[in-house]
Amino acid sequence: MDAGAPELPSRRSVMAGPLVALITLVAALVATQMADVPFRDPDNVAAKYLVLVGFSVFLLVWIDVAVRAGRRMGTRSPSRAAMRAVRRERWHWHRGVAVASALISFYVSYLAYRNIKSMVPLLRPDDLFDRELADFDRVLFAGHDPYELTHSLLGAGVQTHVLSALYVAFIVFLPLSLALALVYYRDLRGGLFFATALSTNWPLGAATYLLLPALGPIYATPGEFAHLPASEVTRLQQILLDDRLEFLRDPGVAGSAQHIAAFASLHVSMTFTAAVAAHLLGVGQRLRIVLWVMFAVTLANTVYLGWHYFVDNIAGVAVALAALAIARLLTGFEVGSLRKSDPA
Repeated sequence: MDAGAPELPSRRSVMAGPLVALITLVAALVATQMADVPFRDPDNVAAKYLVLVGFSVFLLVWIDVAVRAGRRMGTRSPSRAAMRAVRRERWHWHRGVAVASALISFYVSYLAYRNIKSMVPLLRPDDLFDRELADFDRVLFAGHDPYELTHSLLGAGVQTHVLSALYVAFIVFLPLSLALALVYYRDLRGGLFFATALSTNWPLGAATYLLLPALGPIYATPGEFAHLPASEVTRLQQILLDDRLEFLRDPGVAGSAQHIAAFASLHVSMTFTAAVAAHLLGVGQRLRIVLWVMFAVTLANTVYLGWHYFVDNIAGVAVALAALAIARLLTGFEVGSLRKSDPA
């Protein structure tokens, strides 16, 4: 049996996500106004993600209730009465509203972030810092380009496809980690802290794009990656380039957008946020190890595949640390204040 009903999160922790979403949304509206381009959700991507992840959360909640009710009854097929009792105890409307608010806020922040990212080449049309970022990388690696070192170390072949698949898997990892934290972490204060930290990565990342606009090695020096076999990432990179060129030809076309920006790496910032948050929330050792392995792989594949300069990844870590600090401030989260996680 569960050791008592979970403690209700404070209003402060519940409102943290919406505050981040509001600030990011205002910034996006200002950016689009300055660029004289309508605020939009190209291809309804943010809306689709919200619906899909919302359905996933609903399914996870049902599983959570069923498993806990089964534990209480000592069976895999709990009665409706037992499931109803667990649902009322664990998933009362306060918790439901808090989870829904965090989820919606995350995708509002994401939608706003996409709009700001699209505006970067319009707001800073003559500024690209790829040469400076590449030069800084060579300073860090004694005159060598990091992507050349990863190509020499890892080679080119099936490993390219493996790294490509792992890179694309981020699309699943991000919403899944958010949903699992909001549903299965017993004390919702921890889940709201994590959701707020993830959401805060969006505006901070958008700010770095405006600070140092860059395309990334694959677009600045595409010939350096021509020897790699074609992969899913290769296809994605071409799609993004085509979208950027179409957007720059006529930014006012409905549904057009561009999503190329190198500094800083949000793949790195998000995975680092998840790995550090896992320690702060006291999750199991195996999950922590998996998250750190994912972080290490992300460091490698972002450079190997040409998405980012290594300094972009350093900046990504800085973005993650800032996001975690801001999330702690907004939610009032205190390390060690939560009980050990209680996954179903």
